[in-house]
Amino acid sequence: MLAIAAAVFFFIAFLIDAAEITTDEVFSSGNVMLLGLALLALHVAGIGTAWRSGRARRR
Repeated sequence: MLAIAAAVFFFIAFLIDAAEITTDEVFSSGNVMLLGLALLALHVAGIGTAWRSGRARRR
């Protein structure tokens, strides 16, 4: 789920940069890209992934 959100932030950053839209300092393309990288790092770290039940299957 976080990887999808990161992809959306990267796309927004691309649109801001490609269209040369002037935005506030908070929503500049670099800041939006850093938010996407933070979400991607959280996804890779395992945060936001599906929860597993405590049961383990044994054969």
